[in-house]
Amino acid sequence: MVMKGQFLERPTLVPLPSGLVLEGVSHRGERRPGVLVLPPPPAEGSGMDHVVGAELAFAVARAGHPCLRFNYRGVGGSQGRPSAEPADLLADAHAAWELARDNTEGTVPLVVAVGGSDRVAVALLEQAPGAGLVLIHPALTPAQLRVTVPVAVVLPELEGPKARAAWAARLDEGALTVVLGADKSYHRNLPQVGKAVVALLQRVAASTGNP
Repeated sequence: MVMKGQFLERPTLVPLPSGLVLEGVSHRGERRPGVLVLPPPPAEGSGMDHVVGAELAFAVARAGHPCLRFNYRGVGGSQGRPSAEPADLLADAHAAWELARDNTEGTVPLVVAVGGSDRVAVALLEQAPGAGLVLIHPALTPAQLRVTVPVAVVLPELEGPKARAAWAARLDEGALTVVLGADKSYHRNLPQVGKAVVALLQRVAASTGNP
């Protein structure tokens, strides 16, 4: 029995065309769009249970939107060997994108990329539509980001003023969130990350008539 205030995580399988199956976790929600979380890539030594990915998934669920996060191949319970090949990471992300879309009756998801998965997210949005893009402490520079969807960026305060200034100049007003007192671990003020994702979700939902 799920009590008020609880959000049930459902184990989810993400099939790849190659026959491999990726491990995932989903939250249900009635509002649209949904959210697809790309965890840090295997080279960064983490997966879908990364503290940032887990926090924003619960924030999205509390706001009533469905969310899917997954592990790349060879990470956690996902089959295969860990890979740093861009083509493999993109194939994994695309399979998860398809499942996130299917879980919302064809509504394309907002994509959230943590750390070095920013490049995967940009490549994914070159192949598939997205409702928006959120980058959590991206490795990309503003000049390297070329997408046509609404974008928000979350940076830890300890990232430094140069990065903040560069992203502030690239983004629309209000689309940059600086998490005060935080480094890339976000041990301080972590809930601000989830709030930033929900803010873009609400902006996208309002623009599409799904408040």
